[in-house]
Amino acid sequence: MRKSIPVARRVLGETKVITLRIRWVYALALYNDKGATLDNLREAVETLDSVAQLWKRVFGEAHPETPSVQAALANAREALAARAAASSSGAA
Repeated sequence: MRKSIPVARRVLGETKVITLRIRWVYALALYNDKGATLDNLREAVETLDSVAQLWKRVFGEAHPETPSVQAALANAREALAARAAASSSGAA
């Protein structure tokens, strides 16, 4: 997907639904991976933050998938916070 995302952005555009969904699925794969690193989780949050902002701007609050994008972002943030907390407590 790392190779597909730049192509989709260039060919289809940043705000097309397929481009946003590719990025959304990529971020889901990153934060749902049990072996995800802190960097993977940070990348997932950054990607979903961008997707959520664009999604809301392009499709609006009333779009039926807007809450799902927002929920994915919240879940990714929780996963990052939990992993960061576990890493800092393990280092102490």
